[in-house]
Formats: sequence, C-alpha cells, structure tokens
Amino acid sequence: MAALRSYVNGDWHTPAEDGVPLHDAVTGDEVARVSSAGVDMAAALAHGRERGGPALAELTFHQRGALLKSLASYLLEHREELYALSARTGATLGDSKFDVDGGIGVLFGYSSKGRREMPNSTVYVDGAVEPLGKGGTFVGQHVCTPLRGVAVQINAFNFPVWGPLEKFAPAFLAGVPTLVKPASQTAYLTHRLVELMIGSGLLPEGSLQLVCGSVGDLFEHLTDQDLVSFTGSAATGQRLRAHPVVAANSVRFNVEADSLNCSILGPDAVPGTAEFDLFVKQLVTEMTVKAGQKCTAIRRAIVPAGLMEEVVDAAKARLEKVVVGNPSAPGVRMGALASLEQREEVRRSLKALLEAGTLVHGDPDRVEVVDADPERGAFLSPLLVRCDDPDQPQPHEVEAFGPVSTLLPYESTEHAVDLARRGRGSLAGSVVSADLGFSCAVVLGAASRHGRMLVLNRDNAEESTGHGSPLPALVHGGPGRAGGGEEMGGIRGVLHHMQRTAVQADPATLTAITGQWVTGGPQLFTDVHPFRKHLEELKVGDTVIAGPRRVTQEDVAHFAEFTGDTFYAHTDEEAARANPFFDGRVAHGYLVVSFAAGLFVDPEPGPVLANYGLENLRFLTPTYPGDEITVTLTAKQITPRVGAEHGEVRWDADVTNQDGASVAKYDVLTLVAKRPETQE
Repeated sequence: MAALRSYVNGDWHTPAEDGVPLHDAVTGDEVARVSSAGVDMAAALAHGRERGGPALAELTFHQRGALLKSLASYLLEHREELYALSARTGATLGDSKFDVDGGIGVLFGYSSKGRREMPNSTVYVDGAVEPLGKGGTFVGQHVCTPLRGVAVQINAFNFPVWGPLEKFAPAFLAGVPTLVKPASQTAYLTHRLVELMIGSGLLPEGSLQLVCGSVGDLFEHLTDQDLVSFTGSAATGQRLRAHPVVAANSVRFNVEADSLNCSILGPDAVPGTAEFDLFVKQLVTEMTVKAGQKCTAIRRAIVPAGLMEEVVDAAKARLEKVVVGNPSAPGVRMGALASLEQREEVRRSLKALLEAGTLVHGDPDRVEVVDADPERGAFLSPLLVRCDDPDQPQPHEVEAFGPVSTLLPYESTEHAVDLARRGRGSLAGSVVSADLGFSCAVVLGAASRHGRMLVLNRDNAEESTGHGSPLPALVHGGPGRAGGGEEMGGIRGVLHHMQRTAVQADPATLTAITGQWVTGGPQLFTDVHPFRKHLEELKVGDTVIAGPRRVTQEDVAHFAEFTGDTFYAHTDEEAARANPFFDGRVAHGYLVVSFAAGLFVDPEPGPVLANYGLENLRFLTPTYPGDEITVTLTAKQITPRVGAEHGEVRWDADVTNQDGASVAKYDVLTLVAKRPETQE
C-alpha cells in the first residue's frame, strides 16, 4: 500500500520509508500508509514565507475572497468523491455532509465576509481615527497587516475536511499561507482534499502545503511571524504550547482541546412540551453524529432532578432506534469510530465514568452491527450513563470521545449553573427552555466558561443549527480546559493572522498609509464635479464644497407639516427655549441633511448610480432659522467590487454653519459605475 505524499516546496514528496498503516474504520482493511520521512520542514516553512506570503500580499482582501468562492465551488463539484472516501472513516452520509459541506460552507462564508466587511485593499483599518493633539495635525489609527509567516495547523482526526478548511479560510483571507498537518487516522481524506485544492489551479504557489505524518522538527523552525493552530488532546496541546521555540519567539498558538460540553433542560420543559422533545432529540443527535466524535458533542446532560426518570425513558426510547453499522447500508444511523484504538480509548474513559454512575443504555463490549464485522470495524453502541450524585468528579473531568453522555440532576437554577461551570472550560453549552428568566440566568452565569452558548426553544428550533454546529460567523473555541483559543468568528478569525499596529502621524501620511481619507488630509478640487467621475477616475480626497443655503422659519414649518415631525423643539418657541440644549426653535436634523444633499448632488444621469445609505450620522450644533449651511463632501474610501460593473464610494460629509461650526457629520455611501471598458 502506497504511503501518502506530502505537498511541500511546490511539489509532491514521496516519503523515504514505508510508513505506518492506516485502516478503514468499517472493514479494518489497510487504506494507506503515512510518514513524513524526508520532508525538509525548514524548507517548507521558508517556501511558505518566501513564495506563498508575497503571492498573497499582491492580492486584495476582495481578490482573496473571490478565490475562496471559486475554490468552494470547485470542491462542491467533487464532494461526492469526498463523501465516498469519508465513509472509510466510519462516517455515515449525514456525518460526511456535516464534515465536507460544513468545510465548504466556511469557504463560502469567509468569501462573503471578506468582500462585504473588508476593504478592496491590502490594509485593514481597525477602528476610528484617534485625535492625539488639539489642532488635528497629529492623529493615530490602528492598522492590521498580515504576519509574514506560515499558519501551521495541526488537526484532529474527527473532521478531516472541515478542520483544515475552517483554519485555512481566515488565514488565506488575511494573506497568510497555510501548512496543514492532519491527524494520521484520517489523513487519507485530508490528503485527497488538498490534492483537489492544489489541482484546482486557483491557489497561488506556496499558499497551501501539506505534511502527512509526524511534525518532525517542524517546531524548531518557527519564528515570531508564524502561527500554530492545534486541535486535539489537552495534554498534547500543553506539550506543544510549552515548546521552547514557541515560548522564545512568542509564536501565536491557538488551542482547541478537551471539552466537557453540557446541555441544560429548563424546569419548564416537562414531558409534552416542545422543549422536552427538543432536548431529548438534540441529546441523541449529539451522541450519534460522527459516532459522538465531535469536540462540541454533549458530554453532560443536566436536567431537573424531578425529571430524571422521564428523560432517561425518552432518551432510551430514541437510542433504541439507532441502527449501528456500515455507513453505506440502508437504515444505518451511526457508523464506526475512527479506529480500533479510539474505541479502546472510549472504553477506558467509560470505566472511569461508571465509577460515578450506572449505564442505562448500551453495552461497551457488544453491539449489533449491520453489514459489517463488529470486531474488525471500530463499532460501539451509544452509551448513556446516569449519575444521580452530580457532585461526583468523574462526569466533570473525564471526556469519553465517542457516543457517550452522562445524565446529571440539578436542584435549582444556581445549581445548574454551578454544574455547567464544573467543566472548567467548554467549547459549547446549550439551554433548552422557553423560560426567559431561566435561560438568561444560565447563559450569564455560565458564559465565562463557555466559548459558545445556544438557547434552544420552540421559537427558534426550525432554524437552529443545533448544539454542536460551529459557524464561520461565530468564534469556535473555549476557555480553560477547552484550550483558551478562538477560531473563525468572522473577521475576528482573519485578524488573528494579522498584526495590529498603532500608527501615529499627520492626516496626510495616515491617508496615504490606509488608503482612506482622514480629516485634515489633502483635499483635491477640480473643475469636474466628483459625481461626474467614473470609479476609476475618482481619487481619495476628491472634494466638492456646496452652499451656502439659508434655512428659514418657513422651511422648518413646511418640513414639520410635510413629514408629520411636529416635535415641540421645531414648532414651539417657548418650549424650545426651555430645553437645556436649544436657544429657541431649531431646524430638524433631517431637514439639514436633506438640504445638504440638495447642495452637493449633481442632478444629471451619470456614474453615480445610487445612494444606498448614511452611516455615523451625528448632529453636533443646533441649526436655527436664519442660519446658513454649507456642505463639504470628500471621497473617503473607494472600493471596487470584483466582478461587478460598479463599486462603492464612501464620502465624508461635513455640514457647517456660517460660523464654521459643524452642525452635522456623517458618511454618505454611493454606488458608482466603472468605465464601460473596465467593467469586470
């Protein structure tokens, strides 16, 4: 059986030795062999830094996002092949879709977020400009630029597709190349995934590498610009995090480790309620999807003491319907664990749990299996443990990484929160209840020891993705035992791969560095109104000054009557004077904004296609009848849209009165056409 190849230094590397055999989790047959013998780890990291990093740096966030979308679409065309190979890991078709489709969905998610929430440039501006002096000539702003290293990801065996992709997507969008080191048990599936990704021809050279087998001396060559993202056991994570090179170079190290996740049934959720049924269904689902080999699976089911019997009976009734066997056989709902070694590990953990409780469903030594040999395949029955003394330490300390969950009783809301927190750090917790007070108390009480918390009830059940489903828009990680790290989380996941730097400068320099106009920066005046310019012709700093226009009492009265906004400050002189903020009747703020638009808008058809919003609107100084207003409109940020015939332009609008005081400040957002010959 051939050993899996690694992809390093721009080529496929055949191991220098036969390697360790990998087995089909269902049949026990040898699938492949794995070894990293002969891989030059230092050269692989250097290749990523010297080839992958610069290639990605030439692309904007939007261009990287577009590549992620194309890659996701390409993988969608090959997912049937990935499903078929995934079955050899013991996964049912549903399990495989959870892994494969979930990973592809992360690529789509980050592609969308990158193009919607990040600029079409290579610099990300984090936060507002900070004034550092009274005169406005010394300002500061935080900017984020990609680390000039490699994102090393060391993955667990349970999600050989989703795991690599959920780490790859934010790193790629940030502009940082990735080196994937999959867990050996299921490395053959990750290997095929990377073959497809490289074979797509979409990725810049050096932006993705693969090492199958051990890490060797990889950690010896890490620098302060590299990152490590580890998913696996807490013991291994601690050992790697304590590596002398990691410590000496302050290498960013993200860990997702052991997690005794819990789900709490509310006291209101008695038998016959939708919440009771949702709780039991969710518990059984989390026990059996991926044969319980999910870092987010429910390990502790915490229920009102008075409902223990009902929950046990309902859960057993559902578990008895679970058919275990060959994932390709009709009717099978749960496949095999990833390996025989993993099955033995779960059995050892179960023995520890049974020191504190009793087994109410399943047999760790015997299971009826459909269309497979239960000895050659890594099959195990779903195992439900009942622990009537929740103060026993084992349920809060031992994670059986398989189809195992423990039922624990609680006496009060405070007791439920205490039990949830005894996990000492979890990736995910859930509350199943329609009682708002109970749900709020549990979430706020347990949140500091949970990375994510789901409140599930009849109102959101139809749309809810469930207890164990990490989503690219939200962080995946948890405190304490769970590793203390965060992955994904939308743009937060991207920024993890970037350096946030505080830049202190004058407005002109800061404008040049960020590509976004800063108040006090250069303003460009031409004979052509900015609204007559196509997107490519506009420059950051293009400015038009329009006005003045006198605001009359008749204007204010007409606006009040026309809009129905007859708030007393606009209609009653005496009442307005009694207001501590006004000296008499004032013009409506929205009247001022409307007049400002009338001043700066060029009315003829042209490149400006639409005004699609205002942001950051603030009314700073009252406008009184008789005041004259002038508006200064400056192109603040220009964002071409990849693949579209237009782009977005953000304008800084500053409306001032006759004394030069700003009466309103805001951003105007417009869609502006590209020149016909450049529309792409």
